Amino acid sequence: MSDITYVDRYRRLRLRAFEQIGSLAFAYKAILAVSFAVLTALAAQVKFYIPFTPVPFTLQVFPVLLAGAFLGKYYGSASQLMYLSMGLAGLPVFANMRGGYAVLLGPTGGYIIGFVFAAFVVGHLIHSKRNARSTPKMILAMAAGIGVIYIFGAGYLAILFGLSVREAFVMGVLPFIGVDLLKLAAASGMARAALPGSE
Repeated sequence: MSDITYVDRYRRLRLRAFEQIGSLAFAYKAILAVSFAVLTALAAQVKFYIPFTPVPFTLQVFPVLLAGAFLGKYYGSASQLMYLSMGLAGLPVFANMRGGYAVLLGPTGGYIIGFVFAAFVVGHLIHSKRNARSTPKMILAMAAGIGVIYIFGAGYLAILFGLSVREAFVMGVLPFIGVDLLKLAAASGMARAALPGSE
């Protein structure tokens, strides 16, 4: 009986916290969006390369998914647009502590642009309906977000290097699927613990 009481208290607390975030003024939501932009910048510096692709492994997908899940489609995508804008302004927020337009014209440009749309898709799918925060639907929403990143990233690689669809998939998607599934599992676990209605 006590276990049920603690669970109920936790659920009420979680719902109250989520409702308070939803009712925050623009300035506070903007601060949260900036915070996720900074997290994405930090995640970009955790990277490593493999020989057959110019795109590094980074942790960026993780904060992108969380931005959509916690901030919703508008502020989630705004956080990634802020990240993109900081990089375009020359701040060293992209991988390898780089900034500027040259990065977007390189092999990772499509992925970075895809972050904006991925956060929007995740936020839209998770927050459109309360039952969309069930665990299976949350996982599907985040998988859709990763798919958006792949479409932008691999699509741009195909244009940049003149690759076929198969070659773009092998270079820009296949190496990252396993690692990104781990990021999805971690992000969905955190969102499931924090968001109401995510049982």
